Order: sequence, then structure tokens, then C-alpha cells
Amino acid sequence: MAKIDDAGPVLVLMHNPDLFPEMPERVSLTLAGHTHGGQVDLPIAGRLIVPSRFGQRYAYGLVEENGKKLIVTGGIGTSILPVRFRVPPEVVILTLIAQ
Repeated sequence: MAKIDDAGPVLVLMHNPDLFPEMPERVSLTLAGHTHGGQVDLPIAGRLIVPSRFGQRYAYGLVEENGKKLIVTGGIGTSILPVRFRVPPEVVILTLIAQ
């Protein structure tokens, strides 16, 4: 990151969202997957198994912490078991607009 020009926005693509807390504030947006949104989202109980050391904190969706933004997508695959429940496969399309 030391060689990245500070003049423009910085977009980080990472597989596992667990590294998000370590992202410097100059990162405009971080995109991640890995969790598959938890694959199974039970009514009342929620996403019981999320492959992250942070549990449900970075399981899915837009997360804003300390002025930083993370988007975790559910993706299209599965892990361990070929099952999804209330977490449909998705492909996220972002439109980035210069300010």
C-alpha cells in the first residue's frame, strides 16, 4: 500500500473479510466474499455457521466501521455442503462514480 498514490480512491478486493479491520483509512471501499453469506440463514437463529473469526460481524452485506466500508457478497458457490437456505446465490454489480 505504500506505493499507492494518495490522490485517488483505493479499492481493495480480498477473498476473506477477516482482514478488513487492518485496512488503512485511505481505502475507500473493500470488497470480499468467502463467507457465502453464511449459506444458511435460519428464522430467529440467523446465520449459525460463518467461516470467519468474527462470526456474523462480516457475514454478509455492507459493513461500515471507523469510517471504512466493506461489502461482503454471498457469491454463487457453496462450501462444505451444497446447500443454501434464505441466502440465494448472487453476483453484485457496482457502479463507481467519480466525485
